[in-house]
Amino acid sequence: MATPLAFTAHYAHSVAALRAAYSDEQYWKARIAEVGGPDARLDSLHVDGDNVRISLVQAIPADQLPPAITAVRPGDLVIPRTETYTGDTGTFEAHVDGAPATVRGTVTLAADGTGSTGTISGEIDVKIPLFGKKIEAAISERLLELLDNEAKFTENWLNAH
Repeated sequence: MATPLAFTAHYAHSVAALRAAYSDEQYWKARIAEVGGPDARLDSLHVDGDNVRISLVQAIPADQLPPAITAVRPGDLVIPRTETYTGDTGTFEAHVDGAPATVRGTVTLAADGTGSTGTISGEIDVKIPLFGKKIEAAISERLLELLDNEAKFTENWLNAH
């Protein structure tokens, strides 16, 4: 059974401003450079009207991983990730190269009284007998930290642009 993932970010900017950032290649390159980890890269950005699809690769160095993960999967974690947005909703999916670990879910952007909110709802699934739940918990902790860093970067980027 997968571990749930839930995260909410509040922005002082409109949903339209967030959507504009998500459609901007410079935003993605800057975000990856700041919070993507070593050797992170933007593989592709496709914008077609209201549809945006982003493919990127992030990495987590082995020395930043908990022993629960490195015991089962030694070395750095290379994580291909895809996000797709249509209007104010999106989906995301990521997996760990060489490991039976996936993260997937939805993103909902909504106006609120002071700007907008991005709500992420998903699940982390590691198909390793006996250790899966422990690894899911470690991934969840690290992923929530990453999502918070990405939200802070986005707010700062919107303030500057």
